[in-house]
Parts: sequence; structure tokens; C-alpha cells
Amino acid sequence: MRAIHDVPAPAKLNLFLHITGRRADGYHLLQSAFMLIDWCDTLHFERRADGQVTREDLGAPLPPDDLIVRAARALQQATGCTQGAHIGVDKRIPAQAGMGGGSSDAASTLMALNRLWNLRLPRAELARIGLTLGADVPFFIHGRHGWVEGIGERIQPLMLPPARFVVVKPPQGLETVAIFRAPDLKRDSEPAILAGFTADPYGFGHNDLQPVAERLCPQVAEAIGRLSHLGLDARMTGSGSAVFAQFNEAKHASVAAGLQALMNDAPDWQVRLCSNLEHHPLVGWVPGDD
Repeated sequence: MRAIHDVPAPAKLNLFLHITGRRADGYHLLQSAFMLIDWCDTLHFERRADGQVTREDLGAPLPPDDLIVRAARALQQATGCTQGAHIGVDKRIPAQAGMGGGSSDAASTLMALNRLWNLRLPRAELARIGLTLGADVPFFIHGRHGWVEGIGERIQPLMLPPARFVVVKPPQGLETVAIFRAPDLKRDSEPAILAGFTADPYGFGHNDLQPVAERLCPQVAEAIGRLSHLGLDARMTGSGSAVFAQFNEAKHASVAAGLQALMNDAPDWQVRLCSNLEHHPLVGWVPGDD
């Protein structure tokens, strides 16, 4: 195999995010539900025999040493692989949005190069490598919606009903570290139970990071307000600045008209109608998958 093209890297939404405490080492303890959606980056891989890893930006430009390049090099280091790759990246998921785009790119890179280089690593080993790159990377490698606990390392697969969502990303982004360092961040939410979530997955809980994010980035509150004017109950995903709301397909016409008005009024905002996925598109790519 010399190349693999059109490899998807889907975004995620945090249906809720509660901070339940903080460890002695400063890491925050959280509970969340991660949901895969059909807003994707697209990656293309061509094998190189010289061991070099190069990247070509086909969409929004990325930093020189981003997670995609770091993931490829981490896989080489973990396996001793002497092959390289040229990677084309069509970047569509916005950065600093709380949608996991960089982590998803890294996960898809590990799974694609595992196949391109014929390394045949199992999913658990890819997840171990992915964890060295970022806490969210193993979630994308495992490939299912997930109930997430601890510092993000404990992931239990979830089944979620099909649904449609509006996702709005204002121009201003947010640095995750700034939110978690904020003295006014709520860090004592009561632990939730999975049964409570599954009874109402799209209305459960809240996002403890949202009040701090709204203070640091008023566009988060503005985005939520714009969706509320359309009759939608919106909240922020992850550490923001993107917000989302579920909507009933019966309201598609009115929601679409309202979103078009929003885009006309604020053309630098990113607005999309998305569906959740049944599972990650690369489920089945790793040895041992059913």
C-alpha cells in the first residue's frame, strides 16, 4: 500500500462537563459525555521510504509541529518504523473551539499510519501512544461515544440516539489552560450517575467551564443568546468557544432560516448543522476490530 486518501477525523461535542474535584497534582477530576459528530477534517497519507514526515496544509494553516506530525513521529519511535509519510490536511474543524479537532487528527493519523506502514498494532497500544499526545486522543482511537471520568483517562462506551445539532463557533477562541487556572472555576459539582444521563442524554447536566469562558470570551454568551432567540437550548462544548444545541428536524426550515440570518449578520462566525455519528468512521481499521 503506497497511499491512503480521504481519511476522516471527526469532531466531538461534550454533552455535559462537570468538574467534581481536583487532585493534589493540580489535575482536575471531571465527568463528561463525548459525542462524535459529522464535522470532520480530511487527511491524506502517502508513504515515504526515507523515514521523513512532511505535511501539506490544504485548508487552514497549522503550526509546523502540530499534533499530526507529532503523532506520526510518536508512532515511529514506539515501533522503530523506518518508513515515513507525506500528509495532506484539509482542516475544517475550528481551533480553540472545544471540539477536539487536533486530538482527532492525531488519532486518525495513528490509525491510518498503523495501516499504511503495516504495523498491526492493536487499538489499546495506539491509545497508549495517543495518551502521550493529549488526554482526548484515546477517546477518538476507541471510536465510540464515551462516558468519560477521572482526568479523562476512564472511558466507557455509550449508545446515543440519532440527533441533529446546530454548532456555532464565534471568531474568538479560548485557551483551555486559562479556563482551568481561573480562581472562580466551579470545581465541586456532585458526581453524576450514568443512569441519570441516559434518561435524558441531550438535556442532562451543564458545563462547569461555561461561566468562566463567558467572562473571558463574551462571544460565547452572544452565541448562546443568538441560538436561544431561535428557541434552542444551547450550551458550550468542552472549553469552548463553540456552542451547540439539539434541534427537532420538524423545525429545520425555521432553524435554517434563523441561522442564515445569523451568518448574514456575522459572516466571520462558523455555523453548521451536524448529525451525531453511530461510531467513528475508522472503526474496523485496527487489527482485532470486529
